Amino acid sequence: MTGFTIRALTLSAALLAGTTAVTAAPAQAAEVKITSLGSHAGEFCRQDRALIFEDPDGTRLLYDPGRTVAGGSDPRLGKIDAVLVSHMHGDHAGDRHLPAPGAGTCAKPDVSAKATPHTNAANIAIATGAKIVTGSEMPKFFAGKLKALGGDPKKSVLVRFGASTAVGGVTITTVPAAHSNGVAGAMVGGELGKMLDAAGLTAYAGPPTGYVLTFSNGLVTYLSGDTGMTAEQKTVVGDHYKAQLAVMNIGDTYTTGPMEAAYVINDLIKPASVIASHANETGTEGGKVVGKRTLTFMKAAKVPVHIPLSGRTMSFDGAGKCTAGC
Repeated sequence: MTGFTIRALTLSAALLAGTTAVTAAPAQAAEVKITSLGSHAGEFCRQDRALIFEDPDGTRLLYDPGRTVAGGSDPRLGKIDAVLVSHMHGDHAGDRHLPAPGAGTCAKPDVSAKATPHTNAANIAIATGAKIVTGSEMPKFFAGKLKALGGDPKKSVLVRFGASTAVGGVTITTVPAAHSNGVAGAMVGGELGKMLDAAGLTAYAGPPTGYVLTFSNGLVTYLSGDTGMTAEQKTVVGDHYKAQLAVMNIGDTYTTGPMEAAYVINDLIKPASVIASHANETGTEGGKVVGKRTLTFMKAAKVPVHIPLSGRTMSFDGAGKCTAGC
């Protein structure tokens, strides 16, 4: 083999290696970013539910805006492509909300700003131009709210159990949850709303839901909403979708307690990591975990537990491993 041939082959190999390095770089950077929009910056507080998920392609989903997103003008929102609501309770759909981020205290956020009868979720969707993606009978409710606010009712999108829809690079699937899902009279409004309240009843909104999100980097994420333990957490979420990351409610009384939530993670879903949610307590002080339920869950879970401190962005690779911000 001549010297020229050897040099040519060496150059070709170097160019090939360079091309491989260039094409591999975006794949390594293809991570899902998750940011908590809690009541107080740097903390995990009593009313915190809301999370923003950003796909590597820029698609941004807001999950359960609840009471800690300060309406559609909250400066933390940015672009939102879809709002996901697990069920119609006020702390998830948003019957009221903070007048501004940081109002009140971590233990007792000021959620005095009224969002009924339209809900914080619908108000945010109108302000950002986002779709609302829900299951069961909730899409009809939100379609009515969007229309009443001057928006397009067709932007309320139905996804029933076992089905999926795509928003940008994210595939959204709904899965069963074990909880209640009544619409309070204040969200219904008018005479019917007053009658429901007087009778101590709520309107039917179908069963509550959880979500499975499949991102463009391959990450599969389970969002529990409010739920007890269900067989589907193993058969559907774990066995079929093989979720690598879970956002799990741990608040007890109204949802799974921390030990029950740990069982779901350790024995049913078996993800690579989990984000604690819905603790119903002052979870942190100065960013340090102090909440009893949060600490119990962290000790019982056999995978890394990440605490969603408000305003902090966590990055996850396609295997469910946190690579930054955790």
